[in-house]
Amino acid sequence: MKRIVLLIVTNLAVLLLLSVVASVLGIDQMLTQNGINFTSLILFSALLGFGGAFISLLISKWMAKWSTGAQLIDGTEGTTQYWLVDTVKRLSVKAGIGMPEVAMYEGEPNAFATGAFRDSALVAVSTGLLASMSREEVEAVLGHEIGHVANGDMVTLTLIQGVVNTFVIFLSRIIGYVVDRVILKNQRGEGIGFFVTVMVSQLVLGVFASMIVAWFSRQREFRADAASADLLGSPQPMVQALKRLGSLQPGALPQAMQASGISSGPGGWGALFSTHPPLEQRIAALQSRG
Repeated sequence: MKRIVLLIVTNLAVLLLLSVVASVLGIDQMLTQNGINFTSLILFSALLGFGGAFISLLISKWMAKWSTGAQLIDGTEGTTQYWLVDTVKRLSVKAGIGMPEVAMYEGEPNAFATGAFRDSALVAVSTGLLASMSREEVEAVLGHEIGHVANGDMVTLTLIQGVVNTFVIFLSRIIGYVVDRVILKNQRGEGIGFFVTVMVSQLVLGVFASMIVAWFSRQREFRADAASADLLGSPQPMVQALKRLGSLQPGALPQAMQASGISSGPGGWGALFSTHPPLEQRIAALQSRG
């Protein structure tokens, strides 16, 4: 709940920052002189930017279950399910969070954690992961996912996504108004120049926004790996799990959940847009812990 409050406070802080910057640069006066309501524009940007990200967070558990076909388990279904639930419970207590829902789904090796609240999250693993890894390796992966929950990564990434979304929507419309009114000299409402410029600006700014969000996502992967090492008392199980992952083909997750799953990020320029660092970097970071 504290992180949800932080998300709302950050939203308000972003609105205040945009208002101050616009006032200092005289953008608000320019817009007003051209018949554009600055307050309405900034509220519209925040509503779309944060609103969409916040709603996605609130329904993330439901969407995860629906899109992957994950079925909740309580440990009574069999020995594997009992071990999974017991392991998640033990790691959750150690991490100081509430017991997450535990689920399994049919598919190639993968696992994910999601949910708006750290004390009522969801941790799910695929049948492919259980078949491909030893129990120690699976436990390390579960520690990684519990680390995401304990660190509040789902809320943090939503907050960051909301901030960049708000800036993209706001700035693209400012650019659109400038092109339409100042350059094209249109004085009859919003012309075709405005709509075309907004579309192009959102695409261009969206690329840079994606790079920012991806960078933060990669940092959270390192933190979750470290959390797994701390929960298991050694980095070696997570190192082994990552090495095993390198020899497997991780199962695909729905687009909206790809940042929540396990994968190896590419090298080169592609790394700028990847939500996960290369496995080699993650293994090196763990091994440097000693």
